[in-house]
This record gives sequence, structure tokens and C-alpha cells, in this order.
Amino acid sequence: MSTGNRKKTACVTGGNGYIASALIKMLLERGYAVKTTVRKPDDMEKNSHLKDLQTLGSLEIFRADLDEDGSFDDAVAGCDYAFLVAAPVNLHTKNPEKELIEPAVRGTLNVMRSCVKAGTVRRVVLTSSAASVSSRPQLQGDGLVLDEDSWSDVEYLRAHKPAGPWGYPVSKVLLEKEAYRFSEEHGISLVTVCPVLTVGAAPAPTVRTSVPNCLSLLSGDEAEFAVLDAIERDAGCVPLVHVDDLCRAELFVAEEDAAAGRYICCSLNTTITDLARFLTDNYPQYGVKTNLLSGEQLQKPRVHLSSEKLVKEGFGFRYTTLDDMYDDMVEYGKVLGILPC
Repeated sequence: MSTGNRKKTACVTGGNGYIASALIKMLLERGYAVKTTVRKPDDMEKNSHLKDLQTLGSLEIFRADLDEDGSFDDAVAGCDYAFLVAAPVNLHTKNPEKELIEPAVRGTLNVMRSCVKAGTVRRVVLTSSAASVSSRPQLQGDGLVLDEDSWSDVEYLRAHKPAGPWGYPVSKVLLEKEAYRFSEEHGISLVTVCPVLTVGAAPAPTVRTSVPNCLSLLSGDEAEFAVLDAIERDAGCVPLVHVDDLCRAELFVAEEDAAAGRYICCSLNTTITDLARFLTDNYPQYGVKTNLLSGEQLQKPRVHLSSEKLVKEGFGFRYTTLDDMYDDMVEYGKVLGILPC
């Protein structure tokens, strides 16, 4: 892992986030020195896990804000890799253009400018979302396979403003495209990972998305279930990946010289109906809240999000069934307070 006598160094933005916390842990376990950023380093309610992770290896914590030009300079300085994980997740804003879309693009370019200044970054790995792939009105019929050539329809979303957080997929499409434009102008090696609903346990003590959505049939949380239901209607399936596989994929595309472009990260395409059946069989102690089901849920996936590109280049998923996905997530749900202990 060392380069000469020096460890490889990686910057992970947004260290108090769910995915970022798991990525930091994996990088430290693999011998990397890690620098991470948070907006408020003294907020122990959000950052206590970072203190714990410092016992695993060299982890420095920096204050940075996506809205502040140059605030990522110190965190990125001297790094071999930069993992851009931090992003606005203001899903319920009444003004998505000003409060979600513009800040997402501006923040991404802010970090990338710091990468140019650093002069040491071999590759930038941008964590986007499958929301940039699957929000398309023309998803008709069954058996459609979406790959990296698919883009969510920004014009349609802006014009029709469909129910649900339409600004989120728009923000992901635009930040990806702006990041690529910037990387080509400045000669930066950029790879984008588009994860689907990400599940499983991570060091972060709070999780705002995905995990509470996927535990909603056990918790009975109607608002979280409504998000899961909207994802199925929007995407034509419930696509899942375990956070451990996602982090392994991020390291894979960072370290593989030949990696290029976008990578969808999805190991299972399922439905809410299958999810309810699985949870009923495996977690009867929670009394699965089938009353949340409207009868309009899919019986089988209409759409499959494909990670064939990632697999063909040599990556292997370890978590490919609902058993695998939920094995540690139910316990994590108890830690988070989503499920009763």
C-alpha cells in the first residue's frame, strides 16, 4: 500500500455521511491515510464515529463547506485520490433550483478546483446516484435494461415537476455533466459511480435516506415508505446495493488505471412486493406493516439497472440477495433507533 515509504492518501468529502463513513473505514483498513471533511468538526452528535475511526489508522478531520470556495484546499492537498461523496440532500425544499440543484453543481466544482490546485490527485471518484439514470418518462413496458448510456430526462423533470423530489435527479445529472466538462478542461482523471438504494450497516450514527426507506415495512414509518414507493414507481424496480459492495466498487474504480466514465453500482433489482414477502418470512417479530401496501406495487421488476460494465472490468459483488442485504441492516436499524431493540 505504501508508495515508497509513504502511504497512499485519500480525501473523502462529507465524512459524517452514511456512505462516506463506510468508505473511510474501508480505506483505513486497507492501509490508506485518510483526510475527511465535515461542516462542523465540533458537532460530536454527528462526528463521534470519526473519533472512533481514528483508532484504525491515520484519519485527519478538516472543516469544509461545499458553498465556500477554496475550503477544500487543505483537505485535498497531497492526496492521491479524492472521493467526492458530500452533496446537498435537501429533498423536500420548495425551491429545488436554488436550494438543491445549483448548490450541488457549485459544490462539486468547488472540490474539483481544489483537486486541480493540489496537483497530486491521480483520480477523482464522484459519487452520483442512479437517480441520474432512471428518472425517464419513457420507461414503458417490461424487461428494459438501463446502463451507463441512460440519463434521467432533465427537460421533462423541470417542465412537469412530477410528484416526489424531482430536483434530486436533475441535480445529479447536471453535477455529473459539469464535473466531466471541468475534468476535460483541466486534465483530471474522473470516474463517476452511480449507486442505487444503498443498504447495510455503516459507522455513521444517523442516516437520512435509503436505510430508513428500506426498513419502513418493519418500522411502519409512512413517510419513509412513501419514498420507497416513489422510487419503485419512478425506477420500475427497487434496486439495491450493500454499502460494503459500494465502497469496494469505489476503491476498485479509483485504483484501476483503465476505469473510465460512469459505473452503475447495483447488485439486486427487486420489488416492494418481494421485499414484504421476504420480511414477513424472516422477521415475523416485527409484524410487517403490509397495511402500507396499496395493491399498486409491482409484482416483478419492469426495469433492471445493470452493473455489467463494472463486473466485466473485474469487480465482483458479495451481497446479491435480500438475505445478504438485510443481515446486518436490521441490527443497524436498532442502533439508529429506527427499529425497537
